[in-house]
Amino acid sequence: MLLRAGVFISLLVVLTGLCSPAFAAKGDLARYLAKVPASELFSGADGYGKLMDNAVISPILKDGKTVGYAFLDTAFVGAIGYSGKPIVILIGLDKTGRISGAQLVKLHEPIVLEGIPVKKIKDFINGYRNINILKLIKKKGGAPPPVDIVSGATVTIMVIDDSIKRSSVGAARLLGLGGLSAVAGTAKATSIVIPGEMQEKSWKDLVKNGSVHRLNLTLAKVNKSFVKQGNPRAIERPEKGPPGDTFIDMYVASLAVPTIARSLLGKWEYRDYLKRIKKGQQAFIVMASGRYSFRGSGYVRGGIFDRIQVVQGDGAFRFTDHGYKNIGDVVAKGAPDFREVALFYSPKSAVFNPAEPWRLQLLVQRAIGPLQKVFIAYDLKYHLPGQYVKVIPPVSPVSAQEAETRAVNALWMRMWRARTGDIIILLGAIFLLTVLFFVQNQVVKYRVLTDRIRLGFLIFTLFYIGYYVQAQLSVVNVFVFVNAVLSDFRWQFFLMDPMIFILWCSVAVSLLFWGRGAYCGWLCPFGALQELTNKIARYFKAPQISLPWWLHERLWPLKYIIFLVLLGLSVYSLDTAEYLTEVEPFKTAIVLKFMRSWPYILYVVVLLSAGLFIERFYCRYLCPLGAALAIPGKLAMFNWLKRYRNCGDPCHICARECMVQAIDPTGNINPNECLHCMACQQTYFDERVCPVVIHKLSKSRKNIPAGASGGKIPRKSRKLNSAREIGDQG
Repeated sequence: MLLRAGVFISLLVVLTGLCSPAFAAKGDLARYLAKVPASELFSGADGYGKLMDNAVISPILKDGKTVGYAFLDTAFVGAIGYSGKPIVILIGLDKTGRISGAQLVKLHEPIVLEGIPVKKIKDFINGYRNINILKLIKKKGGAPPPVDIVSGATVTIMVIDDSIKRSSVGAARLLGLGGLSAVAGTAKATSIVIPGEMQEKSWKDLVKNGSVHRLNLTLAKVNKSFVKQGNPRAIERPEKGPPGDTFIDMYVASLAVPTIARSLLGKWEYRDYLKRIKKGQQAFIVMASGRYSFRGSGYVRGGIFDRIQVVQGDGAFRFTDHGYKNIGDVVAKGAPDFREVALFYSPKSAVFNPAEPWRLQLLVQRAIGPLQKVFIAYDLKYHLPGQYVKVIPPVSPVSAQEAETRAVNALWMRMWRARTGDIIILLGAIFLLTVLFFVQNQVVKYRVLTDRIRLGFLIFTLFYIGYYVQAQLSVVNVFVFVNAVLSDFRWQFFLMDPMIFILWCSVAVSLLFWGRGAYCGWLCPFGALQELTNKIARYFKAPQISLPWWLHERLWPLKYIIFLVLLGLSVYSLDTAEYLTEVEPFKTAIVLKFMRSWPYILYVVVLLSAGLFIERFYCRYLCPLGAALAIPGKLAMFNWLKRYRNCGDPCHICARECMVQAIDPTGNINPNECLHCMACQQTYFDERVCPVVIHKLSKSRKNIPAGASGGKIPRKSRKLNSAREIGDQG
């Protein structure tokens, strides 16, 4: 019964193998405030005030006056990191929404354990100081972090970035800062667009009913704005010309309503617009005259129109040249002759409701030096005419847990979108490997081809899967998953790292078909490193040691003992187990690329050195991850490795060629130890090496009349005959 339970748990482990998603409860703010001086959260502050009634925010005091507010990110968001535990950050926010300081007060990430220094994570968090988080959210929405990402800890950093942003907005809402609603989660009425009947309206009618909105700036108004801004160098460089001249006369319209789109674009352009626009995407038409261009030249350099952006609520997005089309003119009857007309499509990631009010923000720039500019933003407010909008009464407010779930889903989906290219490449590699395994009986007959395929795949695994995308699986994933099953299991956090998730899913499937060999033999970066270094050693004639069978079979249980000890410790104390998983050299050799202190590097060098003489030394005797995969590997439904009755009695050629000594003296293959390198299968079909095949071929030659083909069997026929007979004997 215990064995079945262990197998079941292990199978669940490989189905995911990521971090625990347990949500953290509200942090004990008072406890952390006692450890962090107020001056570290707000320069010049001398203390904290009494906890507010909600018990999740404390005032920051300076000379007895409130200058800011302190709170924990975990009071507003889950903040669950790669380890499955909350990353607790104490944040200071001033009254304008500016982050005055942030301190990491609790972190337990496997990637940080004696690997990436905590100082690097703290420096990253410190980079948010003096950033107005509310303005950042409005300008960038779900953009990447505003500070440098720490190499090797991408998932952790993305979680920290998301936690700081969302918790700061949550605190601002609770405090009513920046014009945000002081009541979070309040149910609101929503609006939808009513398409209406297709009509063609004149320019005058479109402007009159509010389908088209206008922003008109004269030279005098722009010059006055820069004077008000107060930059002396900008004031010294006013726009030249009569004050009443037009700087820009800009019009904008949403094309969410067919009548508006058809009236402005005309029959043929409207037809092209319908073909191009995708479901959920929005389109806008921007028209302008005057000396200032809303397009600018930024889109030529980098694909982004840097002078305009759409702002709605707390979100904003800019247009790119992929979503841009130049329009010759506006066909609505009586429309002005504009200098520039552009059709813009919203980016795929944009969240926008055309039925709700929004604004087009125009950024006017003025050069104050060869490489320096100052900017002023003007808002062109827009809302569809009431006849095209239907207001839906508010429904029940979204619960805090549901809101958190939605935010976490948005975070992992953003991570997957950001790595679309890597995902495609990894899935392609797994697909090719799967095809190779299914047709292995045909491929292994060509020894040189098989060897080259394997060498190429090992190089791909080491440098792409390992060093580039950092997708080295670890037994830590197993322990954290077991803890998640025993506590609070949530799928969202298992999806945070798409490459790890995909690999674990492939492992889960491959265990049912080929056991642990598919991953350990082909997709493990450290395993690839061992095998490649051993090949180099063999090239330079390094002697290879084959341990006596009695010693070998007593050493391979070591990895199972290590795994069971660590698993037991993880149930008692995950912290302790994670520290002891340094028995795995993966972090040093793959994740951190040997950028660690000398004891860790020495340990890896010792293991790799042993592997130069005993191939895959670590995989054979010490790897707890291999042991964890071998247990559910016993459930493999198929046996793909063919054997003859004579294997092991008397022939031992395959056993001598097996790189991990997975073939016992009787000729049986131990699936728990086999890495599916296919070396034994190459020999199985080899007409020049395998004694059984040689004997069969010799017997076939004797049975063919001497007059046929001169007493010789054509090579093609020999291969077909031997393959048929081998299939009968296999």
